[in-house]
Amino acid sequence: MTAPLRAGLIGLGHMGRHHARVLGQLPDVELVAAADPSAEAPGRGSVTVDVVGSVPELLDRGLDLCVVATPTVTHEEIGLQLAEAGVPTLIEKPLAHDSKAAQKLVEAFERNGVVGCVGHIERFNPALRELRRRLAEGQLGEVYQIVTRRQGPFPARIADAGVILDLATHDIDLTRWVAGSLYTSVSARTAHRSGREHEDLVSAVGTLENGVVVTHLVNWLSPLKERITAVTGEKGCLVADTVSADLTFFANGTQTVEWARVASFRGVTEGDVTRYAFPKPEPLVTELSGFVAAVRGTPGDTVTMTEALRTVKVAELLAESASAGRTVEVPAPLPAQRSAMDVAAGVAR
Repeated sequence: MTAPLRAGLIGLGHMGRHHARVLGQLPDVELVAAADPSAEAPGRGSVTVDVVGSVPELLDRGLDLCVVATPTVTHEEIGLQLAEAGVPTLIEKPLAHDSKAAQKLVEAFERNGVVGCVGHIERFNPALRELRRRLAEGQLGEVYQIVTRRQGPFPARIADAGVILDLATHDIDLTRWVAGSLYTSVSARTAHRSGREHEDLVSAVGTLENGVVVTHLVNWLSPLKERITAVTGEKGCLVADTVSADLTFFANGTQTVEWARVASFRGVTEGDVTRYAFPKPEPLVTELSGFVAAVRGTPGDTVTMTEALRTVKVAELLAESASAGRTVEVPAPLPAQRSAMDVAAGVAR
């Protein structure tokens, strides 16, 4: 029988407590301790964990893996310590506060031959996974457009980032993953409406290498909580709601519209609407299970640090575009980087 992996956790805030709960439930993992100098032990349900005050104290426990769920500005320092200690690590998204720091993390984990993953949890939402599967099977035919809407009230947990780095990175990552194609250009506009240093609203458009046009609407100014990804193609539209984990297909109509005036106005006719039934496991359980599999050296579904670095770079270009008031080009990755991203995402080119 394989011994359980000894897991550590750094950060016991909102997301960290969820990681503690799930790590405590995984059958082949033992959560030995968490590091957080300011937190109390996260007793939530049946989850309890020993709390230490620093990363070195946590490393002294002898870890097989670690999850980092701390504010983004701390990811670089903590991640470098774990890489040098040889501890396989999953860092919550975004990977780092800027692309230079993200690049340092990528290089450190590669240099030390250590597994490094990033917690882009939307990839593990069952609605988006089902959507991606159906796209791969050709349900929509040629894909024309991907639209994401991510809006809701201001999250009190955020103090060190604006909506681009905190929220839009979800949409950048999931769009590239769903489409199997990289961004080539982006254009964005932002606004500051809540009196904070960082932007609280962004509206962005972009293009992908495969010609798909993308649109992202992101804010934390709305009383309406919305997490929608809509993919439109030649055969209809698939809409994933990641709050409810529902996926709905709006098919193009096959019935002709005989009333000429209506036909000329409506263009594509409306067909059947289908909401699919499929298994809906908790995304965090799926994500951490894939990370554990990767640590054990078996095939695991993970987001690599190279992919996450690319997401941070695109987020920076959104901010640059908004500041300059113009469209900016997204540099193509080096061949080795492209290969690593494509293999990780299961994309055949």
